[in-house]
Amino acid sequence: MEVDTVAGVSSRAERKALDKAKIVQRENERNVFKVVTRIMKKAEEDRTEEETRTLLRNQDTVDELCKRHVRSSVLKRKQEEVCDESEELRSKVAQLAETVRQAQHLVVYTGAGISTAASIPDYRGPNGVWTQLQKGQAVCSSDLGKAEPTFTHMCIKMLHKENLVKHVVSQNCDGLHLRSGLPRHALSELHGNMFIEVCTSCTPAREYVRMFDVTERTSLHRHGTGRRCSHCAAELRDTIVHFGERGTLEQPLNWRGASEAAERADVILCLGSSLKVLKKYACLWSMNRPAKRRPKLFIVNLQWTPKDDLATLKINGKCDDVMNLLMKDLDIPIPLYNKAEDPIFDQATPLRLEEEHSHTRSLIAPPAGQEDCSPDTQDPATGKPLQGGWFGRGYSKGRKKKKAI
Repeated sequence: MEVDTVAGVSSRAERKALDKAKIVQRENERNVFKVVTRIMKKAEEDRTEEETRTLLRNQDTVDELCKRHVRSSVLKRKQEEVCDESEELRSKVAQLAETVRQAQHLVVYTGAGISTAASIPDYRGPNGVWTQLQKGQAVCSSDLGKAEPTFTHMCIKMLHKENLVKHVVSQNCDGLHLRSGLPRHALSELHGNMFIEVCTSCTPAREYVRMFDVTERTSLHRHGTGRRCSHCAAELRDTIVHFGERGTLEQPLNWRGASEAAERADVILCLGSSLKVLKKYACLWSMNRPAKRRPKLFIVNLQWTPKDDLATLKINGKCDDVMNLLMKDLDIPIPLYNKAEDPIFDQATPLRLEEEHSHTRSLIAPPAGQEDCSPDTQDPATGKPLQGGWFGRGYSKGRKKKKAI
């Protein structure tokens, strides 16, 4: 018994000694990293002989710091915005225009970059939502109901009207493609639409189009909007697909339309997307085909994308600038957005009397001559402004959970 006790004490002492040794080792390694980092910041001619010897003794640390520096430089270069010179831009757009004319089945993939002209920030640009969050900076909740379709949205609508674009696959949740007049059947909103809430208890799912952002009370893994289905009384939910979630709604996601369009595509035009999310959807890139039979890929973006090396042509420019030149080359007039013709006013489902104060988001301002029904801007239950919505909250919440683990 005494032997067992002594052995137990000895074992605990050994574990404590081992844990302490590991702590000391980690602290020594941190100190070495600090010293080596400080020395490497100096120019070689400014280093003392002792500092040079220190670097030689810690060659593994020097190699690791050099690798980190290279990775950091590559990352910074990828985040830089590059714009083609005027003549080069015109030449590239002329090549794109010729491809658009000859395409049998052109599909357009769009990202946040096509909506920046509507004062909606992008995600991965220098001042993008994800960029700010990764820097530890706060992202303000935004009411995007005042945004309107941009020049690029109207160009895409016209290209579809002229039968040059067959389908549009969008990552955006801002609803601006539909509001531009692009037909529903020609659009896949893979990450949802902020103006649409649905009842998934009804079969098929019943849609309610609203004239305000329905997502103020929703976020990652929490999609209930607080309103009820007028047919079965089940709680309505938004259609937004946050990071880490799998979108299963048939509409407005329309994955079937997107995959069928990609299968038939001979040309894919990517506008304003970093492609860091879209690249993960293998069905959109016809990866089951031999490389020579895959669609020609054209990318319009100011930053690097993971598909650049596979692109037939990469155009470094703002979407509105590129589309302006393209439409001129194609000799297609671009109509201005006309709020009176915005489809949302015909498609929207009015709120019931008991639902009038169920949200605080501003309504899309109606055309002149129609009544403005903007609600109060406070939660009647608490008297405080409501925060929330799809824009950045899911990502921020996810990061907080990971840090807590």
